[in-house]
Amino acid sequence: MTIPSLIDKVDNFELIRDQIAGILATESTSQQALAVVASQDPNDYKLRVYTERANPFENWLNSQVDKSPIVNVTFSTTSFPGGVGDVVERQKAETTYYIDCFGLGVAAETATGHNPGDELAAQESHRAARLVRNILMSSEYTFLALRGLVWSRWPQSITSEQIQFNANNAVQVVVTRLGFVVEYNEFSPQAEPVNLNYVAIDFKRASDGMLIAEDDFDYS
Repeated sequence: MTIPSLIDKVDNFELIRDQIAGILATESTSQQALAVVASQDPNDYKLRVYTERANPFENWLNSQVDKSPIVNVTFSTTSFPGGVGDVVERQKAETTYYIDCFGLGVAAETATGHNPGDELAAQESHRAARLVRNILMSSEYTFLALRGLVWSRWPQSITSEQIQFNANNAVQVVVTRLGFVVEYNEFSPQAEPVNLNYVAIDFKRASDGMLIAEDDFDYS
């Protein structure tokens, strides 16, 4: 027997990755609007959000592009704790996502000296990570707007490092990575029910072969 229907769905680990990215993009836009109302610089709340990109910062090689922080959401790993769920349809899953926040820093001369590119890059990266953590851990997103599917979400770790960008020492990139764990349900295909039309039952026979009980059920 084979699975009777085409498996044309996405798994929930993919749906949740895209949900995280969508939340960050939406809330970044909202925060920019709130900053304008509060007479603050909206650019301080701008994030450019991607998913599953290997080098999302490569367009920074073009000096004319937007230099706002870049956020890249990627799937890392999933574990399935034993004994939570069932062997038929539903399994509890725990997935770690990496949310990488890239900051660009360009060294510049000032009236009193200069602003170093590495420090500026770190500040931009940390600012983006701060926004990301606060957005995802806000009470509005306790279940990532997926109540009934998501059990919980929790920050796992935050790490930061400078990455190799190009040979120009005046231009620096720092990435701050938020490890983000989500607990949720995964589901598997189920057998499709078949209408029962007819049942014939022989219970047992006596030693001489006489039928003791027999029933026929016709549901057609």
